[in-house]
Amino acid sequence: MAGVETIEALIVVRTYPTPAKKNVEVSCTAGITRDGKWVRLFPIPYRFLDDDKRFHKYPWIKANVRKAADHRAESYVVDVDSLEIVSDAIGTDDAWRARKDLVLPHRAHCLCCLKKERDARKEPTLGIVRPGAVQGLVLEPVEAEWSADELASLRREQEQGGFFKTPPVSELEKVPFNFKYAFTCAESACKGHHLNCTDGELGASWRSWRARYGDEWEAKFRKRYERDMIERLDTHFFVGTLKAHPAEWNIVGLFYPPKTTGNLFGPN
Repeated sequence: MAGVETIEALIVVRTYPTPAKKNVEVSCTAGITRDGKWVRLFPIPYRFLDDDKRFHKYPWIKANVRKAADHRAESYVVDVDSLEIVSDAIGTDDAWRARKDLVLPHRAHCLCCLKKERDARKEPTLGIVRPGAVQGLVLEPVEAEWSADELASLRREQEQGGFFKTPPVSELEKVPFNFKYAFTCAESACKGHHLNCTDGELGASWRSWRARYGDEWEAKFRKRYERDMIERLDTHFFVGTLKAHPAEWNIVGLFYPPKTTGNLFGPN
């Protein structure tokens, strides 16, 4: 690849996979480099990766990348063959202290501030914020089945005769909901936000808990991703903009250390 550079990044975001126009399926993946820069890495067809490249969140990874043809400054095309996991996932001991030491220095004051900054100078298009208050989680039903074009993308692997070494054993299941958080910033002028959340944990939980709990899945889901996020956890949102809609932001990941005496009202 022309303009190639090698980076190491702490992976902090991995969304639920979706069908891709040029690939089979991809997960939005984002991280923070050793020198403290945000990066958005694609295409990463997570379920198609070999086992030694299949990372979860919070490991350090190494890869060859080049700047993507994307107006977002943080977006890079990754050479999947070069991808290497260079550390175990950073753990959650001592109320996520190691993770917080790496992530929270990059926290912006609020989403309203990030929006103003992006609108003024076209970046940043990734960040992390702590909401002032989370009002709730909205489960918005959507079409339960993939469209014909989406199905064609998902089945492209078979049509191309097995391009990937380790194709998944099952076709990607669609999550028939948009998950949205309603929240306000710790900013007096904030009028409130209502953002899609595409964190892969929500999609995985929906699949697992629907199978385990049947019609009772939503109560379990809301306890974890609504009540706990509001009452028990020090909830932060990783946020990013959409390529096709530069002014539109999504929650692309959740960061949720437990609440402690030191972070009930303070900056930690």
